[in-house]
Amino acid sequence: MGIGLSAQGVNMNRLPGWDKHSYGYHGDDGHSFCSSGTGQPYGPTFTTGDVIGCCVNLINNTCFYTKNGHSLGIAFTDLPSNLYPTVGLQTPGEIVDANFGQQPFVFDIEDYMREWRAKIQSTIKRFPIGDRLGEWQAMLQNMVSSYLVHHGYCSTATAFARVTDTTIQEEQTSIKNRQRIQKLVLAGRVGEAIEATQQLYPGLLEHNPNLLFMLKCRQFVEMVNGTDSEVRCFSARSPRSQDSYPGSPSLSPRHGSSNSHVHSTGADSPTCSNGVMSTKSKQSHSKYPTLSSSSSSSSSSSPSSVNYSESNSTDSTKSQQHSSTSNQETSDSEMEMEAEHYPNGVLENSSTRIMNGTYKHEEILQTDESSMDNCPQRQLCGGNHAATERMIQFGRELQMLSEQLCREYGKNTMHKKMLQDAFSLLAYSDPWNCPVGQQLDPIQREPVCAALNSAILESQNLPKQPPLMLALGQASECLRLMARVGLGSCSFARVDDYLH
Repeated sequence: MGIGLSAQGVNMNRLPGWDKHSYGYHGDDGHSFCSSGTGQPYGPTFTTGDVIGCCVNLINNTCFYTKNGHSLGIAFTDLPSNLYPTVGLQTPGEIVDANFGQQPFVFDIEDYMREWRAKIQSTIKRFPIGDRLGEWQAMLQNMVSSYLVHHGYCSTATAFARVTDTTIQEEQTSIKNRQRIQKLVLAGRVGEAIEATQQLYPGLLEHNPNLLFMLKCRQFVEMVNGTDSEVRCFSARSPRSQDSYPGSPSLSPRHGSSNSHVHSTGADSPTCSNGVMSTKSKQSHSKYPTLSSSSSSSSSSSPSSVNYSESNSTDSTKSQQHSSTSNQETSDSEMEMEAEHYPNGVLENSSTRIMNGTYKHEEILQTDESSMDNCPQRQLCGGNHAATERMIQFGRELQMLSEQLCREYGKNTMHKKMLQDAFSLLAYSDPWNCPVGQQLDPIQREPVCAALNSAILESQNLPKQPPLMLALGQASECLRLMARVGLGSCSFARVDDYLH
């Protein structure tokens, strides 16, 4: 019996090792055969009941065998690539059991891999830096600083810049504005995030119709989830819970104290602007004719307009002043995103509001394991009829938006898929447990949040991706290319090993 390796096209009627590009260890004499009919003494003989292992090391292109869990040493060196495991049988009735990892190996392969992993990592750490250490440290510090700024960690970025003597390219006000918008998206309050973006960065969404459509599709999903302000405002809330989002921006004049205790339920509730009740009547005259905003009226335009923005409140001056005051009163610790948590709650009863994706706050989330066990099944839009009607109307407007974008820019398969996936949620009685229910997972908000954040940064002539992430992506791609060309050492040079 011979056990070894062979290249494609080798004669399969001969034992491995006898022909060119064939390598084998034979049991009758214990010799190793390297593309030759003449063997070399290598190890002990083997017979019935023995477990013979063949290990190929793609790092140094060697091969060694094991017998009953013990290494016999290197048998072959300078092996070519693309070899196949080969077993040659000569005696009639011979039987072998092959184990390619479906069962634990007798030989401790994990220990062998740990040894080589340590060698590769040691080689990386010993890479010569020379006199460029200071230059590299400064570069890394700038990369870390830009990463913190990119994701809105304002206080951390400021502290890091102070310690490392680096410069933050973006103003703190701009960082906090982006941070607010990210919080809104991650909390499922996409409608408010769109309104904030249009107010703080005018024209951004008008020039990014694909981004706007993505946001609107996500807003529809959050309506199904019961977290978006367009449907959440229909739920009855107590005076204490009316303004129960401490970190959110005050973007509408109706956030003021004069309306902080207005409440209503059902279809007869007053109009709502992104989750805040308003007793004033409103007319929606959006520049975007197909998606009406629930803010107050502004100038209208013809249906053929390519201005993809929702209407802003006519009391914008007052709103901006209120927002500015709120900015000054909000401390960095309140604005930091590291400590935030976005739980996925459910509607507790008919008199409570939906809590999907809202910030963790003692007035919002007072549930524990025992209370969660008693919660009924989640319902579409929190089970509120008026909220469901608003969601359906929004869906019609979203369909009209899709058709208008198609007329203006041509067919877009991504838009079609996003729309179909979002609308498919309505085909199931329990959207959270259906084939497309993963859309309702709060983690799905993160790609939308990242896309919006990158667009804002790009509009401010700042990198839309932090250099640190670009460097990591390049390193990962290099490893992938190394694996493609057969450089085995890349298997033990995982980028993640250096991120923790």
